[in-house]
Amino acid sequence: MIDTPYLLFLGDAPDQLAAKVAQGIRDWRPEYAVGQFRLPGCKADLGLPDMTLDEAKAAGAKTLVVGVANRGGIISEAWKEALDAALAQGFDLASGLHNLLRDEPALVEAARTHGRSLHDVRIPTVKYPIANGEKRSGKRCLAIGTDCSVGKMYTGLAMDRVMKDRGLKSSFRATGQTGILITGEGVPLDAVIADFMAGAVEWLTPENDADHWDHIEGQGSLFHVSYSGVTMALIHGGQPDAIVLCHEPTRTHMRGLPGYQLPSLEALRDMVLPIARIANPDVKVIGVSVNTKAMPEDEARALLADIETRMGLPATDPYRFGAEPLVEALLAS
Repeated sequence: MIDTPYLLFLGDAPDQLAAKVAQGIRDWRPEYAVGQFRLPGCKADLGLPDMTLDEAKAAGAKTLVVGVANRGGIISEAWKEALDAALAQGFDLASGLHNLLRDEPALVEAARTHGRSLHDVRIPTVKYPIANGEKRSGKRCLAIGTDCSVGKMYTGLAMDRVMKDRGLKSSFRATGQTGILITGEGVPLDAVIADFMAGAVEWLTPENDADHWDHIEGQGSLFHVSYSGVTMALIHGGQPDAIVLCHEPTRTHMRGLPGYQLPSLEALRDMVLPIARIANPDVKVIGVSVNTKAMPEDEARALLADIETRMGLPATDPYRFGAEPLVEALLAS
């Protein structure tokens, strides 16, 4: 188990979105977030107290969590001095990057010397099966995005919270490092061998009561040439009964791909449904989740109203305005 609370390491994150792991913890487990630790040039800010290692230790932080999700998931050379210093100060380290802490000899030696632990979240710990496509009892909802990092995890967490508050049967199923750090369990799907990815999603969402909903954390995008594979595994392994389309309207291009424009919500709907119907012919798109954080409230509400009229689906920013419209549509599906 990873000891809490955390000091969230933002390193030299070039923008707010690069610190999405830390942001997710800050938003959904604020009791874990003592403060933030930023290096010179960091462009991200969680609104938490900036702390030195000494200050964070005095405030009770036990683990320094690498809160940055960079392209390729690498441990930057610019971070290593700070990570080494954290171990010497008595912190454990936790990371969800592909570049594992345990593969960094200097960090391994420092952890051994100071009696600290290295936690690599993005390592599969189960021997997952190959997917068999058999229908399972229970119901499943999957968030699908026009791009990466548009709010798929926030959508699932928000819907799960509303349903739990109502006393309904619901589970959030984490499939990425941030979700796992928030909930304490899940499958690091993009680190699973490709042949077993869909099977890992089947394993994560087993048979359940007929009125139980699994909210599966979405990953990647069918339109993102770098990360479409993980999305396909979620669609076929999850066999969703319901799909929520997720979008961030202020993007000028796909995340990390300046030469690729975002698809429309209509294009996403028309792409995902035929693919999802391979595994579940009865699947429905039940609503639209829009990340309006970068928009003034009046513009955000006008955009949501336009999407509802245009697509005939409820549309909301589930974190900003509430997930109730999506939950109502889910229960009516």
